[in-house]
Amino acid sequence: MSGLTVGYAAMLEQFHPTEAVALTASAEEHGFSGCMAADHFAPWVPTQGQSAFVWNVLTAVGERTAGDLGPGVVCPSFRWHPAVVAQAAATLEAMYPGRTWLGVGAGEALNEHVIAGYWPEAGERSRRLFEAVELIHQLFTTSAQGKDSKWSGEFFTMETTRLWTMPEQAPPILVATAGPVNARRTGRLADGIITVGAPHGKIEMLFGKFAEGAREAGKDPDAMPKVLQLHLSWAETDEEALASAMTEWPNGGMKFPKADIRSPHDFAEMAKLVRPEDFEGRMVISSDPDVHRAHIQSFVDLGFDRVYLHNVGRNQQQWLEVFGREVLPKLHR
Repeated sequence: MSGLTVGYAAMLEQFHPTEAVALTASAEEHGFSGCMAADHFAPWVPTQGQSAFVWNVLTAVGERTAGDLGPGVVCPSFRWHPAVVAQAAATLEAMYPGRTWLGVGAGEALNEHVIAGYWPEAGERSRRLFEAVELIHQLFTTSAQGKDSKWSGEFFTMETTRLWTMPEQAPPILVATAGPVNARRTGRLADGIITVGAPHGKIEMLFGKFAEGAREAGKDPDAMPKVLQLHLSWAETDEEALASAMTEWPNGGMKFPKADIRSPHDFAEMAKLVRPEDFEGRMVISSDPDVHRAHIQSFVDLGFDRVYLHNVGRNQQQWLEVFGREVLPKLHR
C-alpha cells in the first residue's frame, strides 16, 4: 500500500465506545492504519443504538494505536463554537503529535438540533462552516506565535484569547463536502478534502473544483490530503451482507438529502421504504472480498490517498481479519 493509507471508520453510532476502541486497535493489528470517527449526538436509526462523545473515544484510540486519528467529521457551529473545536483538536494533537487531523462539516439537524433554535438552510450552513474554518486557522496561527487574537464575523464572535495548550504543528483542517461550490472553497480555505463514495464522474468534478480553489490560494492541490469514507457490506454470504445493510445501515439506501431530519425515529420510519435495489450505485454489498477490493481500488485510482472503510454489519472482527488478509495487501497507488 505504498503511498496509500487505509484506515478504520469507527462507527460510534453502532458500537459502545469501549468496543469501538477495541475494534480500532484490532484493525491496526490486521493492517489498517488510522481511525476516523464522526461527532454524532444520535445514531441514524434507533437500532444502531449508540452515540458516544467522539473526543473521548479518539483519546482512548490514541493510547491503543500508532496510526492517524481524527474526527471525521465535527460541525464547528451550533453545538460547538469554533474556538472550542480548535481547543479540542489542538489538545488531541498535543497528546499525539503528527498523528491527528481535524475533519469539519456543515452539520446535520440530527445532531445539531438538540440546542434548539432556528435550523438554517444549506447556504447559511456552508457560510457558517467556512467562517469557522477561517476562525480556527487564525486561532491556531496566533496561538502558535504566543499571541492573542479575536474575531467578529457574520456568525461568530470571539473575544481576545489564545489556545494555551498548542502543539508544535497545528493539525490540518479537512472539510467534508459533496458539492462543487464547497469543494472550491475547501481548496481555497482548508488543508484537504473529505468526501464519501459517489459515482466517479462526481468525484472527478469535486477534485477539479478543489484544485481550482487550492491554486487560487497559491497551494498545490496534489500535495493536499484527499480522504474518502467508504461504506460497504461484507459477510460470509451475499444474503447476510444484504441483511446487514437493510437492518444496520438503511440510511445508506436513502436517496435524498438527510441534513434536515432531526430524529432517529423519523429515519426509522423512512427506512421502512428502503428496498435492496436502493443500495445499487451507493454501496457495494457482496460476500466476495475481491469485489470490494476492486471497488476500493477504483477510488484510489481517482486520486484518494487516504481511505477509511466502514463495514456496516456487526461482524466487525471477522471482517477485519478477512480484509486484512485478502484486500489490504492488494491495494496500491
